[in-house]
This record gives sequence, structure tokens and C-alpha cells, in this order.
Amino acid sequence: MNDNQRSHRFHHPTVWGDFFLGFRPFSPSQCLSMKNKADVMKEELRATIVDSGSVDLPRKLELVDTLQRLGLDYHYGKEINDLLCGIHDAGDEARDLHTAALRFYLLRKHGLNVSPDVFQKFIDDEGKITCNDTRSLLCMYNAAHVRTHGEETLSSAMAYIKGHLQRAVEQQTIPPSILLDQVRCTLETPLFRRPRRVEARHFISVYERMSTRNDAILELAKLDFSILQALYCEELRTLTLWWKELQLQDHLSFARDRMVEMHFWMLGVLFEPQYSYGRIVLTKFFTFISIFDDIYDSYSNLEESRLLTMAMERWDEQAAEHLPGYMKFFYSKVLATMKVIEKDLDSQGNKHADYVKKLLIDATKCYYNEAKWREESDTPVTVEEHLRFSVPSSCCMHVACLAFVVIGASGDTIEWGMTYPKIMRASCVIGRVINDVASHEREQE
Repeated sequence: MNDNQRSHRFHHPTVWGDFFLGFRPFSPSQCLSMKNKADVMKEELRATIVDSGSVDLPRKLELVDTLQRLGLDYHYGKEINDLLCGIHDAGDEARDLHTAALRFYLLRKHGLNVSPDVFQKFIDDEGKITCNDTRSLLCMYNAAHVRTHGEETLSSAMAYIKGHLQRAVEQQTIPPSILLDQVRCTLETPLFRRPRRVEARHFISVYERMSTRNDAILELAKLDFSILQALYCEELRTLTLWWKELQLQDHLSFARDRMVEMHFWMLGVLFEPQYSYGRIVLTKFFTFISIFDDIYDSYSNLEESRLLTMAMERWDEQAAEHLPGYMKFFYSKVLATMKVIEKDLDSQGNKHADYVKKLLIDATKCYYNEAKWREESDTPVTVEEHLRFSVPSSCCMHVACLAFVVIGASGDTIEWGMTYPKIMRASCVIGRVINDVASHEREQE
């Protein structure tokens, strides 16, 4: 089959080009100065957090919530854990809905068991919430997003509060304020669903406008954000050089160039500075995955897909002999890149570097199985059948398990993830449905 006979989707070219090769938000001397200042301020704030153990419940909760939303909490894992465990052990001391909701949200998010019964005192005999304070209702709405199956009180509260807040915005009963901005933002994306670094950037601007802000915390948040931003830009410089050296766009013009977007996605998986190399590995891996997706989903025929899958299983340069021309070049680049990654991980003492290859091979099998099923199916299918073949090709399991690899998790943990336990399968289903919706909307344009 020649290229003119192939039917494939048009993908917009990358908007980034060589941007990150020359872009540095700060000079090396500025970065060093920021890091030195931040190190001092972090220890000062650590003392503040430890001392907060003696303050009242609302102030403890507000401090933890502020640190999390500003993206500073990763510096204070032990201190925040001690605070939240102490709050949990003290039992329900909340006297108002805002405090009760914030306590519930923070403890649940931290993995601590909290009963939804703490909200019963704020609900009347007819099941209606007795509080009309917008700030408290907004906090309750966010708290309801960490409910579990069967917690109907929280499901009902979420529906009621969402309608209440939507009407308040439409009828302009909330005056222009930080609170109104927060309501609009939360109705669009609840707090629990926001990527942490995106929320950090957003909340820095919000916190800056608050009269109750702590200026030292605000300054540290800005410094920390800038330090990480500089690190991410350096990673993107490294990745751009790698991508240019591959020259894949010269051989696979049909494939997406979404390397920068992949890096942004991986920030949602691992954002901490100590995982810098892990992010680079994840980005390279899933940049390849997006190209495999384009090959299997819209460019290759079924026989070519079979040959590529067999070559991936062999994992040998000689296997490329049986591949079509456009696949040979790509195959060689995949093997070469993965070899370097495995060597780097080995040199870092990572005992499970071989899983990088295993996960990539598994992903191609998932793509091939879906392509084969799609090609051979001549009747309308049920949602269940569609998900049986398409959920594995969402590659959400591969994201999680590769993250396990690069952070140095145990082999048992990685193997557990690869068996699609309930939490993993649920994530894959969500990823698949979101992907299908986006694909449908794109195809309708």
C-alpha cells in the first residue's frame, strides 16, 4: 500500500518547534539565588507548621489547605501527615459547615477514614442543607467529590450545591470577588480534579489577593514555582534535542508531534524535582506511544500492524527486515532510545529497568488486539465489548506502572499494576471514555 492509498487523520503541526532550545526563564545565577533563599524560607515555614499543632482546628486546616493548593506541601510530608493524623485522632470538633467540610476533604484525600455522618448536623429532616453561606457550600461541594460508593448524602449534597451555585452565578447574587472567581472555577473543574501544578499557578494569584494571606508563604510559593518552572524548561530543552535528533517527522509525516504536551501530561503524574529523569523517561515513552497509536489506529493496515507487533515482541534489530519502510526507521529509533533508558536506569541502581521494554511491548499488543477486533467486527457492538478491547489501549495502566518503575517501586508493585486491579481498570475506563469523547468531537469538526 502506498502513501496515497492510505487514509489517515490530519494532525496540526506542533506549535513549539525549537522554542525550548533557547528559552530559559531565569539565568543560572538567578536560579542559584532563588534556591538558596527558598532553602532558608522552607525551614522557617517548617517551624511554623510544627508550631501550628497547638492552634485551633480551623487554622490548622486552612494552613494545610493553603500549602497544598500553593504546591508547597511536598516539602513537608512528615509535618503535614503528623498534623492530619492528629486532627483525625481528635475526632469531629467542627462546629460549622466550612470547617467540617474542609476537615473531611483533607483527611479523605490523605487516605484517612472519615464518616460522612459528620455532615448530618448540617442537614434538616427534609434532607436539605441548613447553611446558605456560599464559602461553606463551596467547600462542601469540593468535599463531596471524595465520596465513595453508597454515600448518598454526599451525592445529594453535590447535586443540590451545584445547582445552588450555578443559579447564584447566573443571577449575580454573589458580588464580584475572590469568592465568585473561586465558585466559577470550581463549577468548571472541582478542586479534587485539578492538576497540582496548574492549581499551584492558579492559587498563587488567588492567594495574593487575600487579605488573610501570609506574605512569607506567598513569597516561598512564588520562588518554588519559579524554581520548578526552570527545571521543567531544562527538561524540555533536553527532550527537544532528543526529538530533533530522532528526525521522525521526516519519515513519519502522518504522526503527531506532541512531545511538549506529553511532558505537561507527565507533570500530572510526577511533578517533584527529584523525579526529573523519571519525567524525561515518561515523556519519551509516551511520545513513542502516541506514534504507535497513530500507526495502529489510522495509518497501517492489519498485516503491517501484525508485523510490527511481532517485531516488538522479538525486540531485535534483525526483526526490522520484515517491516515496511516507514516502520523500519521508527523501530530502530525505539530500540535505541529504550536501550539508553534501560542503561541509565541500571546505572542509577534501578532494579526494574527491564519493565520499560515490557510495558512498551505490551502497549503494542493492546493496540494490535484492538485494531484486529475493529477490522474483523462487522456488527454493532455493546459498550462492554468495546471497553474489553479498548480499555487496555488507553495505556493508563502503562502510565502508572512506568511511574512505579522510575520512582523505584518494588517488582511486586509493578506486577500488581499490570494485572489491572480495580483501581487501575477504573482509571483506564475513565481515560478511554475521555479519549473517545475527544476523538469524536475532533472528527465532527
